[in-house]
Amino acid sequence: MEGRERLRLFVALVLPEDARDRLARWQEDVFPTRSGVRPVPRANLHVTLAFLGHIPSEDIPKIMEDVQAAARAAGELVLVARKYRETSRVGMVVLDDQGPVLKTRALAVDVQRRMQRQGVPLRERSPWISHVTVLRFSGASPHFAPSLPELGAVSPSEVALYHSRLRPSGAQYEILESFPLGG
Repeated sequence: MEGRERLRLFVALVLPEDARDRLARWQEDVFPTRSGVRPVPRANLHVTLAFLGHIPSEDIPKIMEDVQAAARAAGELVLVARKYRETSRVGMVVLDDQGPVLKTRALAVDVQRRMQRQGVPLRERSPWISHVTVLRFSGASPHFAPSLPELGAVSPSEVALYHSRLRPSGAQYEILESFPLGG
């Protein structure tokens, strides 16, 4: 990465291996193979906190500092699956904090505010929802109504800055750096 090269970046919670395994098995068991519906690969399952868009590579060190500070300030997170939801382009499992305190939302807001203070214009147009995207649609929403995956309590332990490369076969995600929650 050199100079003014621009990278497509986002900040996300890294899901534990066992949660990704359970989600991948659920995808295989629940969703039929059909044209226009593409399951998100196991390696790409995560909870986005902020989509940053195309950022000059020279800005990455400052962004990493803020992501690390936000991760350090966050405590333990415990998430549970609440519902399956579709938009016109994706299917997702909505995750909520276990218990009354919305720690995950607080972390997302913290990351987003830190990025805005750096002048990074956030790319999301809709309100933030804690979720894992599990399907992508190339046509109309298929209106699936699956049972929820049996995830139990999911405890992500790190926040990562991801680089997203768009490919004809779908997006490929690479973690540039990750930081433990709570420091």
